[in-house]
Amino acid sequence: MENFKFILFSIIILTGMGLVGYWAVRTIEPGNTYMAKQKQIELEEKNQELQKEIEKLKSELLVLQPPVQEKTIDETITETPIKTVPSKYKSLIADLEKMVAENILMKEKSQGTRVGTLQTFLNIYNNTSKRVDNDFGAGTKTDVINFQKAEKLLADGEAGASTFQKMIDWLKKQ
Repeated sequence: MENFKFILFSIIILTGMGLVGYWAVRTIEPGNTYMAKQKQIELEEKNQELQKEIEKLKSELLVLQPPVQEKTIDETITETPIKTVPSKYKSLIADLEKMVAENILMKEKSQGTRVGTLQTFLNIYNNTSKRVDNDFGAGTKTDVINFQKAEKLLADGEAGASTFQKMIDWLKKQ
């Protein structure tokens, strides 16, 4: 009987030690995981400190900013209106200004998207809907000559910086 108690007691002790060992092995973290968790905790604390500092600085900034004064009706009326370019022509004007800046010269047999920009302008100017084919042909040359004559430019059918500038001026007046 004494032997039986000893064996039973030994089995219980060994089982308990086995469970404790299993728990220890399952819950132990590798060193790099532990360090990463510690670093994350530090960063979260620092983040909270910085958030508090941001709120403090925002409140200080509000104190330093002058109060916004509303304009009276008289002030609003006397202000001069700002002349703006119609939004539908802004991109065309920008493209033409770019061609002026790059000192582009186009003549018959020129091709490309810049010719398309020229053709788009000519369609607007002449109030037509000719096909924009990015090819400076005889029809485009005729339209350029007519525009140059109307704007009192040298009517040679070649579009250069002075012609583009007149186109820009015309668009801005519209």
